[in-house]
Amino acid sequence: MKPVQSLTVNSELLPHILGEGGLFAFSGWDGETNARSEFVATWGEPRLSLLFHTPQRRWLYIPAQEHKVRFVTGDACVLEAPGEGPGTKLAYAAWHTLIGETPHAEACLLSFEQPRQGLLTEQTGRCSITVDPVANDAIVLVTRGPRFALAYGVTPEEALGKAEQGLSLQAEAVIEERLGIYRSIPVLASERESRLLRKCVSVMKVNTLAPEAERKRYWSTPDRVPHKHMWLWDTVFHSIAMNRLSPQISADCLMTMLEAQTEDGMLPHQVSVTGKASGITQPPIMAWGVWENYRHHGDRAWLAETLPRLEAYLLWNRRHRDTNGNELLEWDIKGDVLCRSGESGMDNSSRFDEADKQDAVDFNVFMARDLGYVARICRELGDDERAVNWEQLAKRTTELIVQTMWDAEDEFFYDVRMDGRFSKVKSVSGFLPLLLDGLSEEQVDGLIRMMKDERHFMTRYPLPSIAVSEPSWSTDMWRGPVWINMNYLVILGLRAHNRPEEARWLQERTIELVNRYYEAYGVTFEYYDSKDERPPVACDRKGPRKQPYNIRAKYDSIRDYHWTAALVADLLWPAEQH
Repeated sequence: MKPVQSLTVNSELLPHILGEGGLFAFSGWDGETNARSEFVATWGEPRLSLLFHTPQRRWLYIPAQEHKVRFVTGDACVLEAPGEGPGTKLAYAAWHTLIGETPHAEACLLSFEQPRQGLLTEQTGRCSITVDPVANDAIVLVTRGPRFALAYGVTPEEALGKAEQGLSLQAEAVIEERLGIYRSIPVLASERESRLLRKCVSVMKVNTLAPEAERKRYWSTPDRVPHKHMWLWDTVFHSIAMNRLSPQISADCLMTMLEAQTEDGMLPHQVSVTGKASGITQPPIMAWGVWENYRHHGDRAWLAETLPRLEAYLLWNRRHRDTNGNELLEWDIKGDVLCRSGESGMDNSSRFDEADKQDAVDFNVFMARDLGYVARICRELGDDERAVNWEQLAKRTTELIVQTMWDAEDEFFYDVRMDGRFSKVKSVSGFLPLLLDGLSEEQVDGLIRMMKDERHFMTRYPLPSIAVSEPSWSTDMWRGPVWINMNYLVILGLRAHNRPEEARWLQERTIELVNRYYEAYGVTFEYYDSKDERPPVACDRKGPRKQPYNIRAKYDSIRDYHWTAALVADLLWPAEQH
């Protein structure tokens, strides 16, 4: 294949594995987005095919199956043809227009996934038109020589006009624009890890959206398909690595979440682009996210703007999530056996199988930590008196965790039932007190012994969300798999307690796990089998997986998951730039 002449980015280090279910869409990083259109694609089987997740899904087939992937990001792709012939290039020119070049563009095919009565399809020469009158959308494919353009519009005429404009654009120039973000990404000693870092940045970029509708600032989503909305603790995890790429976009994403706050102070766990919000919350880690972001830009006015919202949210938790009045908080529990506690973020964890409220280790650790960060923010803004109150609450919460949730016999932290007994389900949440200052050396040693115990948490890829010794262990979400956000928090805790060897060990195992399955499947996954007996695509998710892979039929194996990418990116980032 002839080289792409204009690239100023080293394409040898870009991600180069095209995986089924990988996201392909225009990013808010580069301009306007439109989440309501659902004009977002995922790579399909067979290659090269893209599935567009509009209300009535469409397939785009590109006749270049024999071409080899040179690189593929979340919004641009270049494939090499055998020999010296022209290859295939495609990239988003705008949220509504995908352009490309391929030797046999006239053979590109656009069709509805499931043709049915009422859906309109028209083929006229070099133009294919698909119209969904119910969703009020049209997608048009136009070709001219080796060029093609696919465009979205409310009407066929609008879509056709955008596609015709797309044909006038040079694919190489558009690809160069899409790759601009990678110019500032550091090159690591390991080529594999350099490529993984760029894959992570690609996932972060494609899941970042521009202001739209009720959202006046940038915002982020766990995955453009299927979750597509904004989520509370996900937003914070996304911001951790976005701080390195754009502190301002990161600040916007955090503020967008804070602006979803209700009048009584609650932060909902999920908010749609139109402003519709859920009635439950999620782990209180927002003050941590705000502080980490502030460290990268130093804007005190922005910090001051966040403070009243952060305070109101922590007070809401204290008023509404302490039903027994003992100063320790309990998650909201539902009757849904597949999601007892969506509020905890650990939806179907076997911690909640009995469907009873309990003082939760993770909730209280997050709360104590965020109380401390609010105190830190107050001091940074010069309000020492206000800071003292929050510091006292943080200290009191930490003392209660250590006094009431530590089982000296098992050397582990457990949730506590309303009658004061331990709920002895060994969960990764039991390691989260490492994030607090109030632990003794003996407690830290005990937690590390538990971590390294092959009977419980020392799996091929630690840390399992539920210990393998628990009868409920499985590969189903929070009932056993490894979640990267939990490993990341435990790594931070180990560092905080000056245990660099253990922190480095867990960091290396975490990176290797994500890289292994990126190289096998081309995506970052939501979670991973801690025993490594099943690939992520074969893990259960709120019940047995369903084949073939189809997220409209069942949410299985969420791919190009944002916080996995963001937190691994942060772990990969060179230490001297931390």
